[in-house]
Amino acid sequence: MATVKLQRVAKRWGSVVGLEDLSLDIADQEFLVLLGPSGCGKTTTMRIIAGLEDPTAGDIFIDDERVNDKPARDRDLAMVFQNYGLYPHMTVADNIGYPLKVRHVPRPDREARVLEAARRVELADLLRRRPAELSGGQRQRVALARVIVRKPRLFLMDEPLSNLDAKLRTTMRAQLKHLQRELAITTIYVTHDQIEAMTLADRIVILSKGRIQQQGSPEDIYAKPINTFVAGFIGSPPMNLIPGEIADGAFRHSAGRIAGPFATSGAVLLGQRPEHVALVAPADGHLNGTVFSSELLGDTRLVTVEAGSDLIGVKTDPRETHAMGRQVGVRFDAEHLHLFDARTGVRIT
Repeated sequence: MATVKLQRVAKRWGSVVGLEDLSLDIADQEFLVLLGPSGCGKTTTMRIIAGLEDPTAGDIFIDDERVNDKPARDRDLAMVFQNYGLYPHMTVADNIGYPLKVRHVPRPDREARVLEAARRVELADLLRRRPAELSGGQRQRVALARVIVRKPRLFLMDEPLSNLDAKLRTTMRAQLKHLQRELAITTIYVTHDQIEAMTLADRIVILSKGRIQQQGSPEDIYAKPINTFVAGFIGSPPMNLIPGEIADGAFRHSAGRIAGPFATSGAVLLGQRPEHVALVAPADGHLNGTVFSSELLGDTRLVTVEAGSDLIGVKTDPRETHAMGRQVGVRFDAEHLHLFDARTGVRIT
């Protein structure tokens, strides 16, 4: 059981800023995901919590104990890395049990705990194999079992699924979510994959350039992104962001207009997710354009419409066909419109 608190944490290497004034509270048993593009500071944050990096400024607390000067080995946490970090000359059982061996846990107790951890990740039949004899998904489960066996108070996971193929990632996401709930251990998970973040997290913290952009439940962040960075980063495909101008209460674009009233004026970016946009006859559209592309995604079809100089994604019924170059209208759902300041990118409420 563990709570984690970061107070005004910064990390700099000379003129290079990794983190800037980051404050964050993580609740006991919470599954928190740090999400953002490469270089945003998410792995640096995790390494500072783990004790693998020293902060330039700020304080780190685990269970209300300030741990800035406490070495990593004494923080009672366990990490899972992207590259698994397995010992190739050891069996699965020896890899899982190694953290217990170095702590001089008696062999009978060690073997019982290894078997228990292996069963949790469905590896009990593979304990005599070596890593070279395992698939990628099995190796990742060995790495998970190795941290489970220690029963730490805190899990840290740094892009643990990124080396797996798409099907395995889906399976492992479900296993991770179930495992974390079953073990009830506070988990901090780093990823650049917004689908992983949306499916795994109790709370997502989105970082960019070493600063928190937004934090909240996956549902809240998806429904109300705080700025255009978040709007464009969360969602697959991402939110449409269409430049235009509010004048006389209406949104105006070279390809048409959306009647308001909008309680603002001037240059804006109008946002709407593809599932809230509809394809209609040109006469019925807010904006008009031509079909730029049509992609079957299985349970839906993504149609991209070229309206003026902008591309707008629309999710439609997968059975519909849309010839490239066809004239269409695009109609927006008034209940799901978002407006962002064109200069700052900040959401207009």
